[in-house]
Amino acid sequence: MTIEDKVQKVEVLFDRLEIEISAFKSATHISCNAGCGKCCSTPNIEASPLEFLPWAFHLFLNGKAEETLVLLNNTSTKNCLLYRPISVLEYHKGNCSDYRYRGLICRLFGYAANTDKFGKLRLATCKIIKEEQQENFDAAEKLILKGQYVPIFTDYYMQLAQIDLRMGVILLPINEALKIAIEEVLHYYAYRPFPDGLGNIA
Repeated sequence: MTIEDKVQKVEVLFDRLEIEISAFKSATHISCNAGCGKCCSTPNIEASPLEFLPWAFHLFLNGKAEETLVLLNNTSTKNCLLYRPISVLEYHKGNCSDYRYRGLICRLFGYAANTDKFGKLRLATCKIIKEEQQENFDAAEKLILKGQYVPIFTDYYMQLAQIDLRMGVILLPINEALKIAIEEVLHYYAYRPFPDGLGNIA
């Protein structure tokens, strides 16, 4: 399977997830607070390289893969390279610098569930939503118990791994995952013709 094939399959998975999350948000009225970057500003987030392959491919098409790899190799922070806080003083407020190409973990958190030790689905979301949207959160939990569909973390990571087991099954510190995703694309095209449209996608 080519890099282009893998990128396309990951993007199809993400598109399906976006539809499911939109439906879940409509049913529960849960949403992230505008301008909040609390979860993104958390260090030690883990992700798989495969979920950032579309991002790495996008960088490659735009001639930014190598310079971004240098940035990743020179960064000492454990916070995601893509997160842009408003300021040092307001680090928990900010946004993703490449939101369209964010990873699976970024898409799932807040709007997906994990299975607890009793086998029941529990919504995995942040303290801010739990406290500031308590009524909606409690209602969402009840709806899930009654059968309301909610994306499940393990299901989506299993679907991701089916695209490429080697890159999809490992979880690494997020900047390491970003780095490996770029290296995967660069190594692939080191001895292959560049894809059509190189440099033409903005």
